[in-house]
This record gives sequence, structure tokens and C-alpha cells, in this order.
Amino acid sequence: MQKNSTAWLNGMLGVIIFSGSLPATRVAVAGFDPYFLTSARAGIAGLLGLALLVLMRAPRPHVSDLKALVFIAIGVVLGFPLFTAMALQYITAARSLVFLGLLPLATAIFGVIRGGERPRIAFWVFAVLGAMCVASFALLQGGGASFKGDTLMLLAIVLCGYGYAEGGRLSRQLGGWQVISWALVLSLPISIPMFLILMPSDWQNIGVPAWLGLGYVTLFSMLLGFFFWYRGLALGGIAAVGQLQLLQPFLGLMLAAALLNETISWPMLVATSAVIACVAGARRFSATPPAPKALP
Repeated sequence: MQKNSTAWLNGMLGVIIFSGSLPATRVAVAGFDPYFLTSARAGIAGLLGLALLVLMRAPRPHVSDLKALVFIAIGVVLGFPLFTAMALQYITAARSLVFLGLLPLATAIFGVIRGGERPRIAFWVFAVLGAMCVASFALLQGGGASFKGDTLMLLAIVLCGYGYAEGGRLSRQLGGWQVISWALVLSLPISIPMFLILMPSDWQNIGVPAWLGLGYVTLFSMLLGFFFWYRGLALGGIAAVGQLQLLQPFLGLMLAAALLNETISWPMLVATSAVIACVAGARRFSATPPAPKALP
């Protein structure tokens, strides 16, 4: 029971941190090119991750783990940040957040494919109902649709779901903070040259909000959030704990309303209540994850 509670607590802390990612990205792309933003957050976080690995004298990953780490880097270090930053040029932060309702389902599917998990049928019922609740809420919100922006967000969700599942699986052996740190380090040969090539020619016109947005997505979204998130997935199960992401759109919408003056409506309360019920149901009927070999 204590292990299960620890898993869900870590997962919830990760979701709370990630809920600020898209609003912060929305603020950041007002001052930075999305390609530079992607390389900057990955490059700076990668250097921080490298420093942490050296400071903690973390052992090098096994050669057999390198392939998984590369795919994690493609999914959550480069792919998801890049596609969301590009999408937010065409859609609002509020609209982008509703696509996150599909992320728990994508994570669960990849958890079965890559993590070897076998949730019960009832779990899938609650998972689909949760996704439908978020989708219905999105339809009620209306407006702000863009084919290009929506397509980019869907691509981001697929990549992110795979990166979450692969990272959760590997965290059973390496530990969550080591997985994301090594993935960031492996991305440095791409992120650092991109950072240097895409640097803005004029830094003076970049406002303070854009800098704060860059700081948030670098330190919290790209690094610290994964410490909690991957640990939660490893301990509690990729498919099960992944359902906590259903709450992320609503937490994000609250932040978007507070920071970007984007409106939220009363149906959000109804949808949030329904989503919480679906998360509880999914937790009850989820399968027990494989036991981790070691979690630092």
C-alpha cells in the first residue's frame, strides 16, 4: 500500500509540474522561435542533467539500454517540445491542453506494447471514458481550431505517449532521474549545435515573460517533472499512473486563465469531476506492474 501511494504521489507531482508546460510554452514562443526554444530547453536541461550525473556518480547505462534512451530523447526531449511549440503558433494554450486528454490513452497503449502490462478490461473502459470526457469538454469549449495546429498536437501526443511508456519501463532498472538525465545527455549533440545556430540575433526585444517561460520549460518541464513522473510510472504502472494525465488539461486551463487571460467555463467543473471518477476507476482495475529491479 505504501509503495502504491508513493507511486501515485510521485505521478501527481509530475502532472502538476507538467500542467504548466503548455501555458509556459505559449508565453515563450511569443519571444522565441519554436525551433530555438526546443533546442534551448533540451540543451540547457541536458547540461544540468550531465552535471547531476557526474555529481551523483551515476553508473553508465548498459549498452542494451541506449536504444531505449534514444527513443525517449526523440519522444519527450525533442519531439513533444518541438511539435507543441510549433502548434502553439496556430492554436491557443487552452485548445492545446485538451489534446492532452488523449495522452493517458496513448501512454497506456504503449505501456502494454513496451512495458508488458496487462490491465483488465474495466481499466480500458474507464480510460476511454476519461478521454471522452476531455474530448467532450473540448467540443464544448469550441473555437481556436486549426488543422495544422491540431495535427502537430496529435503528433506530439503520439511521441510523448511512447516516450513516457519507454521511460517508465526503463526507470524500473535505472531510476527516473537517471533515465531523463541520460536521455537529455544523448540529445546534446543535436540540441547544442541547434541552440548555437538558432540563437536570436537581437536579445533586447525578448520580454521578461518569454524568459520566464523558457526557464520553466527548461528546469521544470524538461527535467524536474520527469524525476517524479518516471518514478511514479515505474512504481505504480505505466498504464495506471498514466491516467493521472487526464487531470493535466484542467490544471493547465486554470494556469492559462490566470497567466494568459484565456477563459474557462463552468463545464470544466463537471468535466473535472467526471475525469477524477475515471482516474479512480482506472486505478482500481489496473494491473500490478512488474517489480522494479532497483530504484535509486
